[in-house]
Amino acid sequence: MSKQSKQNKIKIQVQVHGNLPQAEIDHWVADAVERWARRGRELEKIIIREVPGTDELDITEIPVPLGKIVRIRRITGYLAEVDQWNAAKKAELAERIPHTG
Repeated sequence: MSKQSKQNKIKIQVQVHGNLPQAEIDHWVADAVERWARRGRELEKIIIREVPGTDELDITEIPVPLGKIVRIRRITGYLAEVDQWNAAKKAELAERIPHTG
């Protein structure tokens, strides 16, 4: 199911995979819009999927692009944008050796 949602006059594409009541969809959309607005950002798209065999939802939030790439790193179990790090943490990132392959 795909539809357009107008939350706070912002046009957001909402995709729902599963059988969710409209009130629950509206709740998750409003929650996401509010969280992103506190960060000064707007959402372009939200994808809500029911996880088969569970009571869980998988919600993907896609913000309106800023026109730049945002680097996010997982450090000690949480996510943070690199541009919000202090100078010492940025220096540590610059010294890291990537282990890919």
